[in-house]
Amino acid sequence: MSLLNLNIANYESIINQNGITMIDCWASWCSACKDFKPVFEKVAANFPNHTFGMLNTMEEKELVNLLKIEHIPTLLLYRDGIMLFKQPGYFPEDKLEDIIKQAESLDMDLVRADIKSQKS
Repeated sequence: MSLLNLNIANYESIINQNGITMIDCWASWCSACKDFKPVFEKVAANFPNHTFGMLNTMEEKELVNLLKIEHIPTLLLYRDGIMLFKQPGYFPEDKLEDIIKQAESLDMDLVRADIKSQKS
């Protein structure tokens, strides 16, 4: 499984596709990021029907600012273009899989209705 490299040009099109997109925000100097990458890759291989990407925070400063990423590693999860999860930290394999399974089980019609009611 290859991980997509996200940047300011492709980010919107990738997160707005149908289904789940999980993103690892990282930097080359970050030792926790280096330790987390193999875990992220393994989970990505276990969920081939979802999209997994890497966001290099050192190269994509504009996108990092737009997303308000303050710590790395940070994990983002979108489903059908809606951000469902954003949290810094190193996650073990079982926790990552649990996050994905929770996102899979959501009724997105209810999520959209909740977002709409909050905007009203």
